[in-house]
Amino acid sequence: MSSAHLSAGRLNVSIIQEQARKQLLCLLEKCDGTKVIIWDQSLEGPIGLVAKYNLLEEHDVVKMYPLCGGHLSIPPNIANVIFITRPQLDLMDLIAENVHGEEERRPRKEFHLFFVPRKSLLCQKKLQNRGVFGSFTLIEEFKCDLFPFDSDLLSMELSGAFKEFHLENDPTCLYQVAQAIHGLQRIYGKIPKITGRGPAASKVWELLEKLNREEEDNKATSTQSTIIEHLLLLDRSVDLLSPLVTQLTYEGLIDEIFGIKYNAVLLPAKRFHDSEDSPTAMSLKEKEQIILNSSEELFAEIKDKNFNGVGPVLSKKARDISSQLDGKYGDKSVQEIKQFVARLPHMLATKQSLAKHATIAEMIKEVTDSCSFLESLQIEQELLNCIDTDKPNAYIEDLIAQQQPILKVLRLLCIQSLTNSGLKLKLLDYYKREIIQTYGYQHLPTMLNLERAGLLKQQQSNRQYSILRKALRLTVEDESEITPKDISYVHSIYAPLSIRLAEHLVQPNGWLGLSDVMGLLPGPTVNSVPVNVPSSGRRNSITSEDSNSEPPKLVMVFFIGGCTFAEISALRFLSQQEDSNVEFVVCTTKVINGNTFLTSLMEDLENL
Repeated sequence: MSSAHLSAGRLNVSIIQEQARKQLLCLLEKCDGTKVIIWDQSLEGPIGLVAKYNLLEEHDVVKMYPLCGGHLSIPPNIANVIFITRPQLDLMDLIAENVHGEEERRPRKEFHLFFVPRKSLLCQKKLQNRGVFGSFTLIEEFKCDLFPFDSDLLSMELSGAFKEFHLENDPTCLYQVAQAIHGLQRIYGKIPKITGRGPAASKVWELLEKLNREEEDNKATSTQSTIIEHLLLLDRSVDLLSPLVTQLTYEGLIDEIFGIKYNAVLLPAKRFHDSEDSPTAMSLKEKEQIILNSSEELFAEIKDKNFNGVGPVLSKKARDISSQLDGKYGDKSVQEIKQFVARLPHMLATKQSLAKHATIAEMIKEVTDSCSFLESLQIEQELLNCIDTDKPNAYIEDLIAQQQPILKVLRLLCIQSLTNSGLKLKLLDYYKREIIQTYGYQHLPTMLNLERAGLLKQQQSNRQYSILRKALRLTVEDESEITPKDISYVHSIYAPLSIRLAEHLVQPNGWLGLSDVMGLLPGPTVNSVPVNVPSSGRRNSITSEDSNSEPPKLVMVFFIGGCTFAEISALRFLSQQEDSNVEFVVCTTKVINGNTFLTSLMEDLENL
């Protein structure tokens, strides 16, 4: 039942998928009879990664509904109503409305509540206050902290983690991160070395140490060999710039332009069908869901490439498939014909995949060739190179005057602030005044949030970005986009600071060689002493002089506050280098892009 591509990496993440699936089905089996599931809408997609709808149908799930207020329209023959939700107080009000509405109807149904990933006393108290707590037959926990996206990518799907900790001073999400890492250690063995940077990373490390001590007090020390040899905790506040920069990888651009949700993107169906297809069918399905993961051979090959390097790959594939199919039988022997027929399904699948990605690439090119995109990208790259960052930017002023989408304005404005290490007070006030007067006073809380988060700030005496840019080579000119030698290819000229830190960490001297610049980054550094744990015959050090004699060291990078597809691609690039003796796997609270990152900090989404 597990997806084959999830077990392809050094870290077999299909184990996580299988454990979550078994746990969910076990919970469903506790509810005898027909069932409907009412989903917290933030969970329907993630849980779909571990259990498809057809599997739920096999366990008497008749229908699924999104969680919203008011009365439900549940068929009378349903015996069980199951709410699956995150422990959030506002959702308890919606659940209470649903239960009150259904209790008035006959025949009476059994109500069940599954919290993901853990119960909340506050939520249960809220249900008591609303008079529905006693209506539930079962209140259980579905302990799924991490959802598998790919063989080297796990996500908690906590969209508000950055805002909750850095703006609302709510550390709940950090406890969930610590619990998630603790759960990984139960499966893959204790992680011997932990390094981190930033206030959130420090808090997570403290919580994880506490959880480890509690476990050691309760039972004997585990002798399980370790698979993950080093954990790097990165607080998003350490690198606020990278999420805002336009991603220029194939997968990154799909996310930037169309939005990827849970390994899928919705695109116009008419672009993927010939004109001879039934117009009736086309009108019934205006959007087509395209699945994007490494189970598809072609996508696995091109997803991490700079978009300018995708075209040559697609062209070569097209020529190869064409020559193979054109050859067909000819003067082949019976044995050769048999071999050709055996390869035919794979060739036809590749041809179909090629047509699909050629269409997606064409749709992306329509955007990336537009004047609007190219002008915005040029300004962005000028700011990254510290060109005219200390004065009003004419392009940003024009965007505001034309009332262009506010997210586009805010991304460039925050990039200018971060690359200039803040804006002079007069300039900052000018921008804020222009935005409030143009887009409305409802965006004042958003501007305040951006300031509190450090995305917009008053200029400081030391030019942090300028120093970091030179010391860490954050901008690289003349880097090949088709055959890259440096991680900067993911943004064409900009190397994500977060990935530069990971790159330096796995060098022989680690971060010791960065002592002059680490002080410019926010928060403390976490550097735990390696513990003695079985290591499957491998040394515990991150690097090795004789890398050919042993497999690469497995390093997990955990982004607390979200990371982008471009950052993930950059880590994969480092893993794939010939001289690399390190393989990276990524965990994150959420996969984000510049728009979703800024949106999570906004107070009034209805007026966007």
